[in-house]
Amino acid sequence: MTWQPSQQGLNDVLGLLRDSCSPDSSIQQANMQRLEQFRYNPDFLAYCAHVLILCPTEETAHRTVAGLLLKNAIATRYGPPKSEGELLALNYVKATILRGLADSETQTRHTAATVISVLLKNEEAAAWPEALDALTNGLTSQDTNMIDGVFNCFQKICEDCPQKLDIPVQGQPLLDHLVPQFITFTGSSIERIRLYALEILQTLATLLIPAVNAHIDAYLRALFDRASDSSADIRRAVCATLAIILGSRPDKLVPEMKNVVDYMAYCTKDADETVALEACEFWLTFAEHDALAEQLRPYLPLITPLLLEGMVYSDMDLIFLDNDDEDEAVPDKETDLKPRNYSSKAHGHASNDPSSSAAAGKSREAAERAFDEDDDDDDDDYDDDDDDEGAQEWNIRKCSAAALDVIAVRYGNDILSILLPLLEERVFSQDWKQRESGVLALGAIAEGCMDGLEAHLPQLVPWLIDALKDKKALIRSITCWALGRYSSWIVAASKDNKETFFLPTLKGLLDMVLDVNKRVQEAGCSAFATLEEEAGDDLVPYLDPILRNLTFAFTKYQQRNLLILYDAIGTLADSVGTSLGNEAYMQILMPPLIEKWNSLSDSDQDLVPLLECLSSVSIAAGAAFAPFAPTVYQRCTSIINQSLLQFEAYMADPENVDEPDRTFIVVSLDLLSGLTQGLIANMPQLIKETQPPLLQLVAHCLNHPEPPVRQSAHALLGDMAISCFDILEPFVPQLMPAIIEQIVPEPPADCVSVCNNAAWAAGEIALKFTVNKAPLEPFADDLINRLVPILLNPKTPKSLSENAAVTIGRLGLVCPDRIAPHLGTFAQAWCTALWDIKDNDEKDSAFRGFCMLVGANPAGLDNSFVWFCNAVCKWQHPSAQLDNMFRQILQGFKSGLADKWDATLAGFSDVLRERMRERYGV
Repeated sequence: MTWQPSQQGLNDVLGLLRDSCSPDSSIQQANMQRLEQFRYNPDFLAYCAHVLILCPTEETAHRTVAGLLLKNAIATRYGPPKSEGELLALNYVKATILRGLADSETQTRHTAATVISVLLKNEEAAAWPEALDALTNGLTSQDTNMIDGVFNCFQKICEDCPQKLDIPVQGQPLLDHLVPQFITFTGSSIERIRLYALEILQTLATLLIPAVNAHIDAYLRALFDRASDSSADIRRAVCATLAIILGSRPDKLVPEMKNVVDYMAYCTKDADETVALEACEFWLTFAEHDALAEQLRPYLPLITPLLLEGMVYSDMDLIFLDNDDEDEAVPDKETDLKPRNYSSKAHGHASNDPSSSAAAGKSREAAERAFDEDDDDDDDDYDDDDDDEGAQEWNIRKCSAAALDVIAVRYGNDILSILLPLLEERVFSQDWKQRESGVLALGAIAEGCMDGLEAHLPQLVPWLIDALKDKKALIRSITCWALGRYSSWIVAASKDNKETFFLPTLKGLLDMVLDVNKRVQEAGCSAFATLEEEAGDDLVPYLDPILRNLTFAFTKYQQRNLLILYDAIGTLADSVGTSLGNEAYMQILMPPLIEKWNSLSDSDQDLVPLLECLSSVSIAAGAAFAPFAPTVYQRCTSIINQSLLQFEAYMADPENVDEPDRTFIVVSLDLLSGLTQGLIANMPQLIKETQPPLLQLVAHCLNHPEPPVRQSAHALLGDMAISCFDILEPFVPQLMPAIIEQIVPEPPADCVSVCNNAAWAAGEIALKFTVNKAPLEPFADDLINRLVPILLNPKTPKSLSENAAVTIGRLGLVCPDRIAPHLGTFAQAWCTALWDIKDNDEKDSAFRGFCMLVGANPAGLDNSFVWFCNAVCKWQHPSAQLDNMFRQILQGFKSGLADKWDATLAGFSDVLRERMRERYGV
């Protein structure tokens, strides 16, 4: 039995499809509602397939709509057919759609290919053998339409579900049969088929499919044969694929490296920008490959000038970007305002290991992201270079600058002999575009060549400061960025004399903050934020003029630059810390912030960066922020309460209620954390006097389905435990289960920071029960059973391991008798987790707790004694109490081991033995 269309049903569907193309919006709207109802009807799928493939006299547009409706409906279906009617309809779709691969209309063929790809994606592997047979047999067809349809379909399968091709055929993987055929078709006389074949192979090569590797020699010959193809698209594909092979099989390119480099150099200058960009990407890949450093070195004199040339603005770039107008009063266009992701607070520890400073040298926003250990934003500096409409995409200029940056880091001062003569020619050029590209290059090499450039910086930095006065806005803006890249040197070179470099840079960037051109304002504000991070307390003597300058910018900035201004003010607060806590400074800073605060509704997205900024200001200002605290506190709790009510309404009726933006809860919780850290003594009164009750809201947030909300709620609890525990203490028994629930050994990727903050908050709460352990004791076993597996898991992120270890140590302070029996399980992992973090009160309390565990169960340290000794000797300045505990434990072990002590020390390093003798006489 097979499905058959009825004439009436076919007419009804055709009528719907024709109405969908009607110019009358009311007809379209009514039609969309009817189509939405039909999409769940299995017969409708079959009718759509029938119209797409078997109604050749119908307008192509109507047939295409049928195909797209079919594709969308299939994409939302999962699992086997639920009824016989659905099975019959689906079988009809499968049998019919394959015929569309050879349709005479290109649009119909490609729509059919899309449907086939989606069907295969939703099927189990090899569950639709007829489709794979049709596709593989189609490769031998003499019909060019069939060849085109088959290749279009293979391309979509390789992009969307390549695993569906990973099935055995005649004892071999299907791709072992297909890849040689794809390679052969790269020589097709039809350009479109050549391109399909190259792009399919490129996708498979990216996925490291074994069949591609097995035929790599034939594949490379095919690529070289196409290297001079008349089609720019083909040349682009060749360049892109060679970059992939360079990354995956460099051994195959090394013997031909000179020819490959010459070809890529030629393509880097290709008139077609897409070809030139792919060739430029090749240099970036080459430079990033650790094993190929010496292979690239001989070609640096060839590559470096190409990259410098690529960094010059193109004529097309300048159509969008070359604006020297005084445009500060021109409102931003909607396209100027990019979405901004807010990162919740993640509690971490400073490290003694310089290599672990993941956030060093990054902006506040990047530093927040640095908790994600796989964060890969190496090219972000160049992504934000040209943000105007038409220049936002990754382009040759940005790629060239990024490649030069990587090369500079890779080869350091070795490239300066090549670069400096070229840069000197550019920065002193009469052509402003050449000068601008020279400044960009100087900024790009800052990280990698700082040592070699140091002798030149006393002349270079004043030249850059002077370039801030250039009449071209693009030169002023790129100079701001370049000065930001050298800000670490400027600060370091100015420790004893601020007049030569530091103050001129400070003044120059502040002038750019108030420039009349919006692009320059943005660059100046961003560069000043970078200088703030580097300068820290060096800014304190100049806080009055800095604050007056930044607050005056509120009168000049449009919406987009205001976001950057908030960031600069927040970074200033983070950098100078409590020095901002001066009533006079608050009188300068707060009025414009409060004015913005009053002008924004609770649902305005611009409120988010303002709240974020105020969080940093409130922490730094401390008691000086008190006059503004009640208003801020009340609004934050109100926003949280309203957002929770909106989310509750959404959960009750998701079809008719929009999901509220979680960001408002997150940023409000974080600002309350800032108030809690800054106000300390004033916070309990605020909490008592304001409705709705804060801890009632926090309890709801701890169970919110969105991880960032839970993350910030745990951060606030930890801060409350530190600053106002009397308010928190009565609620601990009802809050602890929610905290413990978030502490899991292998949290999902989006919950790692939640787990991190929950572990930290549990430790801060535990520390408050050292006198009366009774309220916490019922939770000790659950906590240790969750924290120890985190500590022992080698996949655990460093910050999470550190927080788990600190909390275990603090539990040792509170109830050592319950924790000590587990000591042998985690002692080694505990010591290694904490021995590199900087000395502070948190670390001190954790080690005191650990020492109490050792006192309660000395045998628990038997297999980890050397690790404990190493952790002890890594302390720089332990408190007197902790130092005494270390001495008692070490001398106790020496006494207990007696004549075995020297044999035990023999297994220690010389440095460790010497430190133990010097510090503790053992």
